[in-house]
Amino acid sequence: MALMPPLSRGLDLPRERKYLSGETLEVKETFVSSPTLPSAARQAGTGAPARAAAPAPPAPAALAAKVRTLGPSMTRSMQRVAEAVAGDPAGCAALTVTGLAELTGTSEATVVRTARLLGYPGYRDLRLALAGLAAHQESGRAPSVTADIAVDDPIADVVTKLAHDERQTLADTAAGLDTVQLGAAVAAMASARRIDVYGVAASGLVAQDLAQKLLRIGAVAHAHSDPHLAVTNAVQLRGGDVALAITHSGSTGDVIEPLRVAFEHGATTVVITGRPGSPVTQYADHVLTTSTARESELRPAAMSSRTGQLLVVDCLFVGVAQRTYDRAAPALSASYEALAHRHRR
Repeated sequence: MALMPPLSRGLDLPRERKYLSGETLEVKETFVSSPTLPSAARQAGTGAPARAAAPAPPAPAALAAKVRTLGPSMTRSMQRVAEAVAGDPAGCAALTVTGLAELTGTSEATVVRTARLLGYPGYRDLRLALAGLAAHQESGRAPSVTADIAVDDPIADVVTKLAHDERQTLADTAAGLDTVQLGAAVAAMASARRIDVYGVAASGLVAQDLAQKLLRIGAVAHAHSDPHLAVTNAVQLRGGDVALAITHSGSTGDVIEPLRVAFEHGATTVVITGRPGSPVTQYADHVLTTSTARESELRPAAMSSRTGQLLVVDCLFVGVAQRTYDRAAPALSASYEALAHRHRR
């Protein structure tokens, strides 16, 4: 199944295209699509099956979610373009690539690269999405809660703001989730001999949640938060097994190392991360991207990222349960019966 390579790799243009004008580059980006390639690490090994083409561009409603998710990993010039299109989709939809470059103080090539990073083949596709997003916004929605939680906020305001942020994180994660990658991950997990899940700190709690869910439907699944145990278990994996890493930053060494070992031993690897171009993705066959609420002093990224991760975990669990229903249903029923006496009065 196709691997979504680290998005940052797509930002470097080949030498033969380096001196193209912005207009020429836009035309080429609009009408020429490049197939998704296997990961560089997998290519360097013994080889892998051909990968499928890149997924379709995200729907207009997913554009704002993409900007929030990918913004922190963009260059400053690309952030200006992304912030402009998210802040005024109707106005930017009316601009040419040159006009948007002038508005944001960037170059035409930067505008095109931003469009590609957001998942669109070229600027023309991004303009169509902007027009769709503008129409969606004009349909009328309740005003957003935008203020961060303050130290002296009344508890009622804290509830309102947290509820808003949680809803936004769930909506953004759902809008930006690549269902092709999700389906491939589910298929691999459903047929896996064994599933190892890696995560530390807050992501470790999510890893434990997934493992215990899978155990209840008869899958052989283990969560590892100790990096030494994670690596010593990873060396036992092989083809037909699945290793899944959960890391919001995508740069947690204690999660990357066991995933690399599992990858090199032939296991199918899945990553749940908020940074699709991060180091962990070079060892991933399937990348599932989460969104996160706005980070603030009282709500760090580790706390807000958990909401999106749990949504993806639940999608994986339900998908596996659907595919293994004949096994999962009796196993789940047996687990309920085994624990029933503990809940009786």
